[in-house]
Amino acid sequence: MIKNRLLLDALNGDNVSRPPVWMMRQAGRYLPDFMKLKEKYDFFTRCKTPELAAKITLMPIEQIGTDAAILFSDILVVPQAMGVDVEMRKELGPFIPKPIREAKQIEKIVIPDVDDNLNYVFEAIRLSKQMIDNRVPLIGFAGSPWTVLCYMVQGQGSKNFDIAKSFCFSQPEAAHMLLEKITTTTIKYLKSKVKAGVNVIQLFDSWGGLLSEDDYQKFSWHYNQKIIDSLKSKTKIISFSKGCWFALPLMAKSGVDALGIDWTCSARNARYLTGGKVTLQGNLDPSRLMSTPKEIEKLTKKMIAEFGVQKYIVNLGHGILPNVPVDNAKAFVNTVKNYSV
Repeated sequence: MIKNRLLLDALNGDNVSRPPVWMMRQAGRYLPDFMKLKEKYDFFTRCKTPELAAKITLMPIEQIGTDAAILFSDILVVPQAMGVDVEMRKELGPFIPKPIREAKQIEKIVIPDVDDNLNYVFEAIRLSKQMIDNRVPLIGFAGSPWTVLCYMVQGQGSKNFDIAKSFCFSQPEAAHMLLEKITTTTIKYLKSKVKAGVNVIQLFDSWGGLLSEDDYQKFSWHYNQKIIDSLKSKTKIISFSKGCWFALPLMAKSGVDALGIDWTCSARNARYLTGGKVTLQGNLDPSRLMSTPKEIEKLTKKMIAEFGVQKYIVNLGHGILPNVPVDNAKAFVNTVKNYSV
């Protein structure tokens, strides 16, 4: 039995004494102990070594005190399992030496046996669960098919993913073929994560906001909905689509348990657009953790007051930045843990 059930209660829509709190990318570069491991092991070695991944997963639980753990991994382990070479280059980030640009390349991409090709992820989940020892829930995650396609086609990170968008608009049949393969693999992957022991799934659609409303439904949400439909009877699901406030009414009817909100959408608008029927998560600007601890406390209390305590999960509007002082992250979390109406 999980001792701290605040996250699960919020996802159920149950009454809580205070909202739960965790941070996207919370097991990351702002933690000194993480940086020590980074100096010894490259990125994908950390992802693919269950003992290291589990150790990193536990760091924010033990050092920051969040109400949930999220498995240390990366959305790009999925294309790696599909046979696409993915590197993590210093000062550049994700890099794909042979990006997907033609239909004939997509035909060669495999839908893998995830239990074999991604077994290291499931081992990391099992080990993390042992180490957590029922203190808090464990979150597993995947990238949305559209966001994963962006990297596979662009070949690296981008502000506008112009090559990926041009590919979809000039070769729509090929794009949908690739999206279908990513979706099928992602569904298998997430089902195996649930079997391995995660309590919640979060779907990250980091680049959904680069699309127009019509194109978002066509190239992104259509595939997200397939994943949600396949998983919603098996686990709790949080969907986070950055910059996609326009799709909140659609998302609220999708069967998810919570929707992540970025800092460009106010609590008032998010509640209005979702009809007040679904739990919301977010939405402090990650850069605001560079404010003073006193200011962070003020902003966090204001955010909770605006969203309300019920059907709400306190989080950032995107991942925590690497230069955030640890004391500031603690100020954010502790403000929530000490919150009272």
